[in-house]
Amino acid sequence: MAAEGYEEMSGNGELEESSAMEASEVAASPRAQMAEMSEENGSPAEAPVRADPVSFSMPPPAEDDEGELPADFERLWKVAHDNPQDFTGWTDLLQYCEQESHITASRRALEAFLTRYPLCYGYWKKFADLERRAGFNSKAEEVCVQGLQAIPLSVDLWIHYINLLLGTLDMNLPESPSRIRSVFEDAVVAAGLDFHSDRLWDLYVEWEKEQGNMKKAVAVLDRVLKVPTQLYNTHYDKFKDQLNGQEPREVLSTEEYEELRTLCRQTQKAERAEQAQEEEEERPPGEEEPATPEGTDSEELMQKIREQVLVRRDKVYQDNEGEVRKRWHFEDAIKRPYFHVKPLDRLQLRAWHSYLDWEVAELNKDPKDPQDPQQGPVDPDQPEVTAQPQVESEGAAVAHDDTRVRILFERCLIACALYEEFWIRYNQYLESQSVDEARAVFKRACEVHLAYKPNIHMQWATFEERHGDLTEARRVLEALEKMLPGLAVVRLRRAALERRAGLLDQSEALLREAVDESKENPTLHAFFSIKLARLLLKLGRNPSRARGVLQEALEISPDNDKLHLNLLELEVSGDPSAEAVQECVTRALAAALAPHTKILFSQRRLQFAEDYSNSIASVLSVYEEHQQLLKELGGTKRGAENGDEDSEKMSKSDDGSGVAVSAEVPASLAHVPITTPPPPVMGADASSQAAYGGYSSWYQPQYGSYGSYGSYGYQNTWNYNQGYYPPS
Repeated sequence: MAAEGYEEMSGNGELEESSAMEASEVAASPRAQMAEMSEENGSPAEAPVRADPVSFSMPPPAEDDEGELPADFERLWKVAHDNPQDFTGWTDLLQYCEQESHITASRRALEAFLTRYPLCYGYWKKFADLERRAGFNSKAEEVCVQGLQAIPLSVDLWIHYINLLLGTLDMNLPESPSRIRSVFEDAVVAAGLDFHSDRLWDLYVEWEKEQGNMKKAVAVLDRVLKVPTQLYNTHYDKFKDQLNGQEPREVLSTEEYEELRTLCRQTQKAERAEQAQEEEEERPPGEEEPATPEGTDSEELMQKIREQVLVRRDKVYQDNEGEVRKRWHFEDAIKRPYFHVKPLDRLQLRAWHSYLDWEVAELNKDPKDPQDPQQGPVDPDQPEVTAQPQVESEGAAVAHDDTRVRILFERCLIACALYEEFWIRYNQYLESQSVDEARAVFKRACEVHLAYKPNIHMQWATFEERHGDLTEARRVLEALEKMLPGLAVVRLRRAALERRAGLLDQSEALLREAVDESKENPTLHAFFSIKLARLLLKLGRNPSRARGVLQEALEISPDNDKLHLNLLELEVSGDPSAEAVQECVTRALAAALAPHTKILFSQRRLQFAEDYSNSIASVLSVYEEHQQLLKELGGTKRGAENGDEDSEKMSKSDDGSGVAVSAEVPASLAHVPITTPPPPVMGADASSQAAYGGYSSWYQPQYGSYGSYGSYGYQNTWNYNQGYYPPS
């Protein structure tokens, strides 16, 4: 069932062979608050899934502390707290606390762990058992409620909660059975449509039988007959056993029993009348017809009622069997339906995508479509997840609502909780129906589940901006920047947001702040300086301020070829000034730049002289200097006399400013969904992040020849659906 898997759990609830976390967090389910949690056991007043996964610190002591904590607790706590993405560190801490049998230490460790990993249902069970063994039954119930908020599809956790109530409530009180029945109803509403929910339904039926409520027990069986589950046939067998083992009036609802009794009596009466007519012809003269007592239900009548009930249920059973067969091969292809930090292989990810594709297509299918309803999506690489053809009964009625689609998405987001692609897909599905529900999906993913993955946070901000909530978009980006300080792409998104909102001053302030804060990292400082200069030049229409930004950056990074080239482009794209261009080129030639870059500057100066000089002597002078530079740098290619060689390779940006781009720059890479959680990006030290996953090299121009001098440093078009990790 969703989020389950005993084979992965050791005896103490610890996930076996668990590797370090590939991505940091897991998501909470979108259930409404089931109950308000108290702080009696040291847990936060809000459900753990609401807590900030990165602002966690040592919880305050509880009122029932057992004195000092165990000797190694602080050390193991620090290991887990310093690297909250290391799942092994947490399990070591939990195992140590359990060995020490220290309730306060165990409680604190479990609270912190489940804040970050609320989908580990086994640890919710261990937490509840811990409180119950200590005599805190109310706290144990609260723990179960918190766990079910986080993972309402967990059949195991629902059963554990129900068994806890059965063991702690006084069943002699009149309200206790009502409460148990209410919890059962909550359970089947939340998890009863899961393909592996049979144990929950069976427990409900058995409990009603123990209470002596045979009608209610059969009513539960009647409901599950319509649910496609793995053990669908056993429910029908149990229904027939109950019907045949007792009087129909004791297991059927009053309405159905009276309806069938009337129908069967009429049928029986008609049959008897026909039989009596035949017997009267053969009866000796003067013999009377034997009297039949009125108002009595014979065994023959009861048997006819049973037959009519089974005729009706058999139709339901056949329809449900058709639904099961449609899904069987999809379910069989899913090998790990529960949460685990270990990555899923591509086959499993493809199986989930295939199942979702089919379920959505089934929802949108025209009921009158003659196409085979059993046929699943065709996938040549994954034939085993394709449903097999099956003949469906003519009168089969399929409920065309999206309940099953949503349930399947929620199941998928348990097993694939660390994969952005499924969260984004669910959001896209919900957005057309409800913006609030789509926003809730982003909130679950970003605040708990994928707290250290920038791409989905930026997509959330884009979502909010698209729907007009600029305040929330700003909040999302600001929170992301606090989570991952120094990440260049986030600051650019913030500046772009303000620019689109018409707040050019605020956009400039954000970029200038980034320039000031990145002086310790020359590469990043140059990057932000170029972005700020572009803003001032193209939108602010202030070339003097843009020039000042680039010149200040050159004082910090005098050997940065990108700064030199952008400054040169600023000079040649404005009012022609031979002195300014000469100064810019002279500064670049004096810097420790690559030979081919210096040749590029000399070529650009020659082109400028050819285009704008008033004297042939000055053109020839620049030409001779260029030829001399070629000889000094070992170049073999002569500069073009007219300065227009390879002019077909020149490119201009859409705003008219030419920027240098290497002819060898690769084309923009198409976005490929992340199928393995990437390593986390943490820490404020920008230099330690390899230029932020290659972001600088992604954005900066490269220069191979004069003919390649053209654009302003954009190797890739900025695509809002593109992953944050660019090609290096």
